[in-house]
Amino acid sequence: MKEAQLDKPKSSPGFSHGQMPAEWEVHHRTWMAWPSRNEVWGSYLEETKREYATVANVIREFEPLTMIVHPKDLGEAGQYLASDIEILPVKIDDSWARDSGPNFLVSTEGKLLGTCWRFNAWGEKYHPYHNDAALAARVVREAGGEILSSPLVGEGGAISVDGEGTILTTESCLLNRNRNPGWSKEDVEKELCRTLGGEKVIWLPGNPKEEETNGHVDGVAVFVRPGVVLVEQSRDPGHPFYEEQKANVAALQGQLDARGRRLELAFIEDAWGVEEPNDKFCLSYINFYLVNNGVIMPKYGVPADARAEAVLANLFPERKVISLSIDHIARGGGGIHCITQQQPALKAR
Repeated sequence: MKEAQLDKPKSSPGFSHGQMPAEWEVHHRTWMAWPSRNEVWGSYLEETKREYATVANVIREFEPLTMIVHPKDLGEAGQYLASDIEILPVKIDDSWARDSGPNFLVSTEGKLLGTCWRFNAWGEKYHPYHNDAALAARVVREAGGEILSSPLVGEGGAISVDGEGTILTTESCLLNRNRNPGWSKEDVEKELCRTLGGEKVIWLPGNPKEEETNGHVDGVAVFVRPGVVLVEQSRDPGHPFYEEQKANVAALQGQLDARGRRLELAFIEDAWGVEEPNDKFCLSYINFYLVNNGVIMPKYGVPADARAEAVLANLFPERKVISLSIDHIARGGGGIHCITQQQPALKAR
């Protein structure tokens, strides 16, 4: 297995050997990881496992899926999951495949690459995390890809790409001292471009008030097609993140993507008003997941569900929109996008 290694952030050449396709491009499969950390789920662990299984079983109706399962949990996972879901036994610490898994790229020759950033459990928030820190490379090897290593500390939920060279990310996350102390904004930007095949990074302020991920972009804004970004914005000035959302919208307005297109913005609210069981409960409808011919979105049992579904149906008229209850997944601080990671189908780029 060939491995490309970068020792110092300032030595980045600026462009990788491939490019990360947009999430709406065809997937070869989806990767997920089975819930296992009692510290996160506590007495709701069993309910959380059922919700993970529901998400996985629905995704499997659209595309193949591999569930990474700690060996101690193999028996129960097999009881919950559809029989045609592949189960991969690996020792893991937690269950957020978007963040501990790799970002998959496709080379110009049509080969699979997997970028493996350093993982430190969202700024040393949970311990241990050594198994999850090793997971990205294991997944790339299992997928038959080439590992692209990086000293950057980050997570897949921190970025959104358009597949044409443009990267969205947030200052509140990747420039946080708990991720990359000593790195300048330029250092991070160069390494993002090198490890994702990017040409331009658009920085959003993010959300410093959101303490679980420090403002991952997949709870803020997401590319939905080239030149179009869906961004979260509340209509209510009483929303606790109202000013942060306004700042993110302002940062996007007037921006050009890597191809010189002026970004078009679409807007969606979150599920604010839901009775939240804890401070890290994920309310974001931005945290949906695109599968082949489908959109899997969260629902919370509130009127905002229908409004969010209408927005996504309008943005993806060719896809089937399916909404799933995620009350227990959201309790852990994330949504459907956070627990999934796409592996793209191969074609020369």
